[in-house]
Formats: sequence, structure tokens, C-alpha cells
Amino acid sequence: MRILQRKHIAAVAIIAIVAVWIVTSFITADEPAIKAKEPALAGTEADQPEVTPDTPSSSILRYEQYAARYSNAVRPDGIGRIEAEAFAGTHGMKAEILDSFEQAASPVVRTEESGSIYWDIEVPEDGLYHFGLRYFPVAGNSSPIEREFRIDGALPFEEANRLVFSRVWRNERPDIQRDRNENDLRPRQVESPKWQDKSFSDAESYFQEPFSFYMTKGKHRIELVSLREPMVIDYLQFFQEKQLPSYEELAGGYDAQGYKVTNDVMIKLQGEDALYKSSPSLYPINDRSSPGTEPYHVSKIRMNTIGGINWKIPGQWITWETDIPEDGLYEIGFRYKQNLSRGVNVVRKLYIDDQIPFKEAEHITFQYDGAWQVGVAGPEEQPYLFYLTKGKHEIKLEVTMGELSEVIQSVRKSIQELNKLYRQIIMITGTEPDAFRDYQLEKLIPGMTDMFLKQSKSLEAAADRMDQLIGGASESATILRTTSYQLGDLGSRPETLTDRLKNFKDNVTSLGTWLLGVNQQPLELDYLFVKSPDAGTPKATTGFFSRLKHDLLSFASSFTEDYNNVGSGFKDDSVVVWVNGGRDQAQLIRSMIDNSFTPETGIKIDLQLVDSKVLLPSTLAGKGPDVALSTGEVVNFAMRHALEDLSKYPGFDDVRERFMDSAFVGFTYQNGIFAIPEKQSFPMLFYRKDILEELKLKVPDSWTDLYHVIPVLQKHHMQVGMTPTPVFEMLLYQNGGQYYKDEGMRTDLDSSVGIKAFKKWTELYNNYKLPQEFEFVNRFRTGEMPLGIADYTTYNTLTIFAPEIRGQWGFAPVPGVLGEDGEIHRETLSTSIGTVMFKNTKNKDAAWKFIDWWTDTEAQATFGRELEALLGESGRYAAANIAAMKQLPWSAKEYNQLMSQWEWVRGMPDVPGGYSLVRHVQNAFYSVINSKTDPRETLLDYVRTINEEITIKRKEFKLPTAEEKGGRS
Repeated sequence: MRILQRKHIAAVAIIAIVAVWIVTSFITADEPAIKAKEPALAGTEADQPEVTPDTPSSSILRYEQYAARYSNAVRPDGIGRIEAEAFAGTHGMKAEILDSFEQAASPVVRTEESGSIYWDIEVPEDGLYHFGLRYFPVAGNSSPIEREFRIDGALPFEEANRLVFSRVWRNERPDIQRDRNENDLRPRQVESPKWQDKSFSDAESYFQEPFSFYMTKGKHRIELVSLREPMVIDYLQFFQEKQLPSYEELAGGYDAQGYKVTNDVMIKLQGEDALYKSSPSLYPINDRSSPGTEPYHVSKIRMNTIGGINWKIPGQWITWETDIPEDGLYEIGFRYKQNLSRGVNVVRKLYIDDQIPFKEAEHITFQYDGAWQVGVAGPEEQPYLFYLTKGKHEIKLEVTMGELSEVIQSVRKSIQELNKLYRQIIMITGTEPDAFRDYQLEKLIPGMTDMFLKQSKSLEAAADRMDQLIGGASESATILRTTSYQLGDLGSRPETLTDRLKNFKDNVTSLGTWLLGVNQQPLELDYLFVKSPDAGTPKATTGFFSRLKHDLLSFASSFTEDYNNVGSGFKDDSVVVWVNGGRDQAQLIRSMIDNSFTPETGIKIDLQLVDSKVLLPSTLAGKGPDVALSTGEVVNFAMRHALEDLSKYPGFDDVRERFMDSAFVGFTYQNGIFAIPEKQSFPMLFYRKDILEELKLKVPDSWTDLYHVIPVLQKHHMQVGMTPTPVFEMLLYQNGGQYYKDEGMRTDLDSSVGIKAFKKWTELYNNYKLPQEFEFVNRFRTGEMPLGIADYTTYNTLTIFAPEIRGQWGFAPVPGVLGEDGEIHRETLSTSIGTVMFKNTKNKDAAWKFIDWWTDTEAQATFGRELEALLGESGRYAAANIAAMKQLPWSAKEYNQLMSQWEWVRGMPDVPGGYSLVRHVQNAFYSVINSKTDPRETLLDYVRTINEEITIKRKEFKLPTAEEKGGRS
């Protein structure tokens, strides 16, 4: 009996050991959770050390901390000037000394868009100094110039990692042209570079004063690191910014200086007639909301205002020129509309001849109202008087935060602290904590309740300051008070946090959205005016009867005016081109055609703005266009013999050289190519620098790296965001697999590589529990998902949507596998859209010349830059043309990362019945994930279904099938 008991005990022990070994093999963090019996896919075995990413250390102070540390330091007098040509050296840059350039008094230095240049300087005494430079914005990719400033090889504070230097733009023509319908055309913006002086200051305008840098007496090395765009430098200097007098101090000396108030002078400066502007997006715009807007037409489009939603980013400026008839004192006023920032006074900094005349001119406020307003600079009862001499003067308005910057600094700091606290909490509880479990958060996160109470008071103070600035209860302060109340309650009742974690997260996210909204200061200007105090102030509106007439006539004309018509009026002998999208984009193409293509070729183009959904039915009905832009389902048309094979046209081989081969794969059918690419996009790996640094992780370079990172993030209740379909494509193609074989007659997923890729794919989601559906941008923003694979155009969204994490994230090529050649393979598939020509086109040679012109580098680069001028960074164009991509406003680092991935991009083939492959691969995936079916058998079942659908579709279009070729289905 005892022997039997021992045997039972031994058996139980062995079973327990085996069970522990099996469970451990599923959850080990060092290796992929399950190893298949077949040889594993490449790139999943080798160990990789964890390395801190190359990002600024978290020990670097923010500017408010830096300024507080040196708040008692002296500010020595005097100016130290450093001639640019006296630079001590460069790193990764060829700096060119130019002896004569644009009327510069001494030699200058041309710096490149990457690398760095440095100078050795002698500082006369300890203290705080301002730094600045004189620069000239030479031709680049049209975006603002960006530099990083280092002292003795290090960033003095975090905000010094991005200094922005604006370019100068103007209308190409002094007059505004009109189309055949008598509607004004938006004038093209062109660069008008000139020398500018710029102090080093905050790119986000959170700090009103230029940065102060603490320097000790003696030798130092100052360095400018190029982040974006080249520029020419004349000299740098360290100095003390002059303290501006108050208006009261300045005006008190008017009498002593003999300044007289002028009489009976009224000068209007139309907003759309701006002399210079800092961005190409500051073009004239149309307003038909009021008969008082100048110039006015009841139904036609008149480019009669400027600014609006385009004039909202701190640092943007517009300059107007005026001719003053006599010396004297004048008032300056504006007809404006501020109807976008509810509950906030937007602010502008006013310059006269590039000088701010007095302290109060740093924050001229414009109040919210749904209608047009007229106001003068200064208090309504006693406007500011500006002394202007006879002759020409420039008046400049620059977007600034003004006194609101104090509130924004405070709220931004709160957001950073609360986001950090949220991440600490979810590292313990996860994003969905157990309401019945005591996590002992107060013990595990020392100071948590104090942080809640501190930030509650900070947000309450910010809300009070908002009310004070607006002169009453501010709607914009509501979210501040709501979050303040919640934080105060959490501080007093921390045990309720697990029940309210989602609300806490939502309120912190809302604070970020609030910051985004308040940090934007849109203002639309009809005109400025310079007038004598005794001259009457213009009225904002034209009265009830004028308004009634305007409304009635506008309503009547709405039945006859077609604002979507962007045609040229040519009908009989023109090439009909359809474009889908917005009117602004269509009008941009129209302008490019009229200014470039038609004058050069004599070919007339009838451009029509249509919905993309009507293209296929219109074509099948024989009423389609000659050429269609931005077309996606090319093979769908080609199968129906609706498109021209463009590879047969003269010069096609030269056209093809403009693009990656991958861009044509989805346009190829029966050995013909039926579209020329316009846009091509592909996945990149997005990462949060700050979080990876905090966890001492590197950006994954291979799948092995990623397998090491996933459990580390999950241990801290964070996730990696990888949408299933692109992940499968990478695992398949990086290991030498493909979607189709036999010229698209059947799928190749039943190959050994296809089956292994499918098993590895499903294991990734089954064993590591990666989310299959998620909202990446929001979760990336909060830090819940610090790593994710997403289309590179996600960059456009993040730059606009998440300003509070600017500089804390980046993108890199996707993880790859180590090939036998010793190189990491990063294959991934792309999405392309292109331009097509239809079979029924009458003048095919003319249509081909248009396609050739439209897809050429100059046209695509121009369209991309102009589109971004229209829409801002959110409109960054995904150009398929390689040379055009280089001319878009990417920084050198961003462009290099994109090119590193682009070289590995493969095209997604499109075959008859191909829709079934995407659908059934997803069905197979969800069957394995949800029903735990066998991956191999499940995939093979669906492969048969896919092949059957391909065969049916090929028979429908009278194409040879696999059976007819002697293969098996």
C-alpha cells in the first residue's frame, strides 16, 4: 500500500512538473510563446540587448524649471556678435562660405538641412543672455526652418530642441484673376525671401519673452543642429533684449517730442492685399456672410478677406504696407471676425516696421462673436495712438498667446503630470481594473493623493485666470473646472479611483483637446485702417435692410450658381478630366493646368469635380470622362476593357522611372499597366520616445526585438498596436511568401511559407493577446499604446491632434527578419491610387500628354506643397513620385526613415476575384482566434474557397483558369 502511495505521489509530482513546464512555455517573456514543430520563420530566435533610444534624457529641464533655477542670475549689458564665417567646425554638414550674398555686408555661411555647425565664443561674465541670429531662408521644401540649439554639446533645456525660423511668402500676382464664371481664383503663393533677425524663442509661443540662457564667464561652444530646411546665416549674437516701455510711458513723451494728433485721415488696408506672410496657407479667402465685407458680391466668389482657420498657429504673421500722408499720431483698427474660438480672446502681436512700439502692443485682443466686428487697438474709451512719419510703413500682426500663455503653461504642465500619473496607475491596475480589488495604489505610488490635490488647485487657478482674461465666465474653462473637481474628489477619496479610472483618463484626454483648441488662435480680417482720432470708425454691419436684401438675393442666386464647377469652358475639343475631392483641391489643379499645362501644350482641359462613386456606373453607361484622377480600383475597370494600357504609349519607360516598381503592381493586368501612380502609402513603426526611455527599451528593429518588447509593455499594462492584416502581409512577404501564384490563377497561401506565416500570425494574437481593433491615435497619445504599426500618413494626424507630445514621438521602418544575406528584410505592402485613361477617349495622345504632365515631378511636388499650404500639416501629400516626395516638407531625418522603408515596399497584386482573398484570410484568422480551430486546416479550407472564387471570376471574364492550365484548384 505504501509503495502504491509513493507511486501515486511520484506520478502526481511528474504531472505537476510537466504542467508547470507547459504553462511556462506559453507565458515566457523571452521567446515567442509557442514554437511550431516546423522550422520557425526567420527572425524570431536571436536575443537582442535592450538599449535606451537616442532621445533627450528625461533629466533635461523644461524651460520653466530652467528659468526658475537661474531666476536670480544677473543680466550683463553689452552685445557679443559672432560672424557666421568664423565657425569652428561642422558635424555631418558641408557649410559653404559665401563672400557675397543678397547684399550682405560681410561673408555669410550656407548651412544644410542636416548635420550641425558650431562656433567657439568668449563670454565676458556670468549671467543670463538672449541669443539670436540674422538669417536668409534659401530655397528648400517650403516648410519653416527648424534648428536645435546646444551649448557645450548639450541641450540647456528641452524647448531648445526646436527653434523655428519662418520663411517669407507673398501673392504671385498683385491682382486677383477670375475664372470664366467671374469667380475670383485663389492667388498662388510664392516665396519672397529676405534677411530677417530672430531671437531664439519658444516655437509654441508658450513663453512670451525670448529664451534666456545662463552662461558662465569664459569659453563656450554653441551649436546649431539642422532639423529641417537649409538657411544662410550672416551672424549670431548674444545680448539683452530691450525692455519695452508701457504705453503710458511712451505716450507721456509725445508732447515733449512735439508729436501732434492728425485730423481727417482714413486709410484702409484690405486684408487680402497683404504684402508678406510667414506661411503659404495665409492666402486670400472668400466671405459672403456679410454685405459689409469689401469687396462684396451677392453671389460670386470674391477673395475679400484673409486668415480665418489658416491663421491660428503661434508665430504666423502677416504684413501690410501703408502710405502715410503726414507725420503725426494715428489710431489703428480692424474689421474682423473671431467666431471659432468660443470663450477665448485671440491675441495678436503688433509690429510697426518690424518693431513692437510698446509693451501693450504685444497682446492686442480680439473678442469672440459670431458676427463681424470693428475695433481699434487699445481700450475702446481711449485707443492707443501710434506715431507714424510721412511715407511708407509696414504693419505686421503675429499670432501669439499673450497673457493666455500663463494659463496654457500651467495646464500643459498639469497634462504632463497627469498623463505620467495615469501611466503609473495602469502599470499596476491595467486599463480595466477590478473594482473589488484593493491595489494599494497610495502605497505603491507615493504622493499620488497629493498630486491629485495639487493639480486640482492648479486647474482651478487656471480656470479663474481664464475668466479674468475674458472678463466673465468663460465657456472654455468648463473642462478645467470639471477635471479640477474630479481630481479634488480623487485626492480626498483615492479608494474610488479604480471605479473612476476611465473618467479620469477621459478628462485628461479632454484637457489635451482643450489645449489643442486654445493653442490655436484663428482670426479673419476684412481690412485694417489707420485713421485720425476725429475720423469716424467704420461700422461692422450695413444695417437691417441691406442685410435683408443680401439674404434674399443670396437665396435666389443659390439656384443658379454652381460653385463646384471648375471647368475652363472648353467643350468640343478638350480632354475631359474628372477629379474627386474638395473644391479647393480641384481649383488648385485647375490653376496649375491654366498656368502650366495648357500654355505649354495648347491642349484644353475640361476639369470636372465629381464624386468617385459615380465613376464606375458612368463608365459602364458610356458617359465617363477621358481621364480620371485618384482612381483606386484600376483592375476592376481593366477587366471590363474600360481602360487604356498606358505601357504602350511613347515615353512610358521614362514615366515609369519616376516611381517605385511596387506602385505599379496593383495597376497591372494581363501584362498591361492601366494607371500611372499618384499616391502611395505604406506602414511605419510609430513609437513614443519618452515611454521607451522610461522603460529602458529600444525601438524594435526586428521581430525578435518586438517579441522582447511586447511582454515588457504588457507587464506595465501597455500594448503594441498592430492591425492584423498588415502584420500578416509582413510575416508573409518578409519570409519570401506571396499572395498569388500562376499569374494570379490561384493563391499561394497553401505553401509552407504561407502556412507558417499564418500560424505565427495567429499565435501572436492568441498568445500575446494583442488587441485586434483599437483607436491608435488616441491610445498612442495617452501612452497606453507607445508602439504601433500604422500607415505613415498617421503622421499628419498626430502633428495636429497631439500637440502636447510634440517631440516625444517618431517613426521608423517596420520590424523585419534577418535574411541569409545578413540584411534585415522589411517587406510590407502598400496602397496606391493613380490616374487612368478610358478606352472611349477620342484624343488619346492629348490625354496621355496630360497624364505625363500631371504625374511628373514638378506638377506632383507643386500640388503637394500647395495642398499643404491649404490644409496645413494635416494635408501632407503621400506622393508616389520619388523626386516629388523629396521636395515635400519632410525633415531630413523623417525623409530618410521613409526612404529606408520605401525600398522594401511591395505592391499588392489585384486579380479577378481577389476580393475573396482579403475577406477569407480574415475569416480564417477570426476562426482560429475565436473558435480555437487548427490554423493549418482552417487556412487550407479557406484557400480552397478563395481558389474557387478566383476560378469563377476568371471564367466570367473569359480568362484561362488553373484547371485549364493543368493545375489543381
